Amino acid sequence: TPCLQRTAGSSSDGTADSDDSGDHEKTDSSHSEASQRNNTRLTRASLRLSQSSQVVQNTSETVHFYTLWIKYVLKDESPPRTPTGNAPSSESDIDISSPNASHDESVTKDQKDSGSDPSRRPKRRRFHESYNFNMKCPTPGCNSLGHLTGKHERHFSISGCPLYHNLSVDECKVKAIEREKQEEERSQGQNEENRHATRHQAPTQRQVRYKEKVVEMRKRRDSGLTKDQKEKYMEHRQTHGTTREPLLENITSDYDLELFRKAQARAAEDLEKLRLQGQITEGSNMIKTILFGRYELDTWYHSPYPEEYARLGRLYICEFCLKYMKSQTILRRHMAKCVWKHPPGDEVYRKGAISVFEVDGKKNKFWRCNLCLLAKLFLDHKTLYYDVEPFLFYVMTEADNTGCHLVGYFSKEKNSFLNYNVSCILTMPQYMRQGYGKMLIDFSYLLSKVEERVGSPERPLSDLGLISYRSYWKEVLLRYMYNFKGKEISIKEISQETAVNPVDIVSTLQSLQMLKYWKGKHLVLKRQDLIDEWKAKETKRGNNNKTIDPSSLKWTPPKGT
Repeated sequence: TPCLQRTAGSSSDGTADSDDSGDHEKTDSSHSEASQRNNTRLTRASLRLSQSSQVVQNTSETVHFYTLWIKYVLKDESPPRTPTGNAPSSESDIDISSPNASHDESVTKDQKDSGSDPSRRPKRRRFHESYNFNMKCPTPGCNSLGHLTGKHERHFSISGCPLYHNLSVDECKVKAIEREKQEEERSQGQNEENRHATRHQAPTQRQVRYKEKVVEMRKRRDSGLTKDQKEKYMEHRQTHGTTREPLLENITSDYDLELFRKAQARAAEDLEKLRLQGQITEGSNMIKTILFGRYELDTWYHSPYPEEYARLGRLYICEFCLKYMKSQTILRRHMAKCVWKHPPGDEVYRKGAISVFEVDGKKNKFWRCNLCLLAKLFLDHKTLYYDVEPFLFYVMTEADNTGCHLVGYFSKEKNSFLNYNVSCILTMPQYMRQGYGKMLIDFSYLLSKVEERVGSPERPLSDLGLISYRSYWKEVLLRYMYNFKGKEISIKEISQETAVNPVDIVSTLQSLQMLKYWKGKHLVLKRQDLIDEWKAKETKRGNNNKTIDPSSLKWTPPKGT
C-alpha cells in the first residue's frame, strides 16, 4: 500500500520525501512550540531553585549561628553575631531547645581542616549528650565526682553520692576492689567444693569457718557509744541535718555495717543502670511520699501512676476508696463526701477489730487497680496493675470509730495450676513488725486447709516476704514437733496437716539442720533445744490478738471461677 511504501522507502525514495515535505513543516512548527514551553518550565524551575537555595543558605547560616551560640554557652567563648550582624542581648534570643539547636552537629575548625577524610574527623556528639555535665548532685558541697559503687566517674543523684554517705571517692574505689576480691574468693570456694555437696545436709568446712568468723566479729562489737562519740554524732547531725547520712560507726558490728554498705552499693548500681536506660530519672517521675490516712509514708519503689501525678513527688490517697489526688485541699473535700468505710467486698472473717474482706477482681475494677498501684510503691517484684480480673483479693483491716483501716492484703489466682495460695502479699509500712504479716500468711494457709489443698506462695518473693515466710514455716514446724507424740514422722503427713508445700517443709528443715541423710534414707531429727526456745518465746508472748482463729472464718471456696 502507499502508506507502507512511504514508510519503508522514506530514506531512499525522492518522491516520498517530496510528498512528505508538508508534514515535516508541520512537525517543525510543533517542535518549536514544544521547545518554547520547555524553556518556560526550565525558567520557572530555575527561579524556584534559586529561591530554595537562598532559603537553604539562610537556614544554614542560622544553624551555624545556633552552633556557635551553644559553644559560647558551654565553653565561655566570645558571643557570636546573629545572621543580621548583631549580637543577641540575652539567652532568650536563641531557643536552644529547638530541634535545629538540639540535633544539628557543630562544625569545628578541626572538621574544616580535616576535609572529607573520615579517619581525621572528630567524633560527633549531639547537644543533649554533651550537655549532661551541667547536671549536678543535689548534695550541698558536692562536685558530682565519683560514685558510691566505685565504678563510675560521676554521679547525679543522692543514691550514688559518696559525700552524702560520709565517704570519699578513693574510699569508694577501695571498697569496690575489696568487694570484687571477696566475690572472686567466694566463687572459687564454691567451685572447689563437690558439685554434689548440696545433697549432704551437714554444712561444709568452709561454711563452718565462715560462721565462726561472723560470730567472733559480732562479739567484738562495742556495748554502746561513748560520750565523745555521742557528741560527735550529735554535732554531725546538727551541722548537716538531713543533707548527709548519719554516722554509723560503732552502732553495730563491723560485719553488719559492711553488709549494709554492700546493699547500699548494689542499690546505687541498680538505680544507675535504670537511669542510663532511661527507665527512671531520680528526682522526677517518682513519688517520694504519700499521705495515707493519719500517716505520711516514704515510698520504696517506682509505681506507674499517671505521669501528671507521678511528677508531683507527693501523692494524697484516700485510705478507704484508694483514690489518688494532687493536693491536700482536694483530699479534704473528697473525704467530706466519700461514703466508703471498708473495702468493697464480702467480710469473711472477723475477730475483735480485725476483719478480712474478700474482693473479686471482676467487680469494681477501679478500686483493685488503685490497690495494686499503691502496693507497687512498697513492692519490687510486681508487674500486674490493671489485669486484675483473674484474682481474688483478701484485704485485712483494723476497725475503729472512723472505719476499717487498711492493714495489708494478699491476692491469689482463682484457678492456679501450680496450687499457689498467694500471688502478691503486702503489709502496709505503718503496720509492719507487729505480727500482721504472719496473720496474713496464716490466713492464706487457713483457706488452703478449707479447700483441702496444699499451698505455696508464688515466686519470686520480696526480701521482706521471704523473711516472713521463713519465720512462719519455722514456727509451724516447731509447733508440730512440740505436739507430735509418735516415733516416726512423715513429711507428707506434716504437709497434709499444715497445708504447707513439702518443698517448703524440706527447705525449712534443712535451714534448721533437722534433716539428715543416713544409710540411704532421709531422717528428720527432733532438736529439743530449738523446740524449747520456741516454746519459751510463745510463753513470753502470752495471749495476744495477733493470731488467726479458724472458728471466726465464714467462708466457702468460690465455685465456677
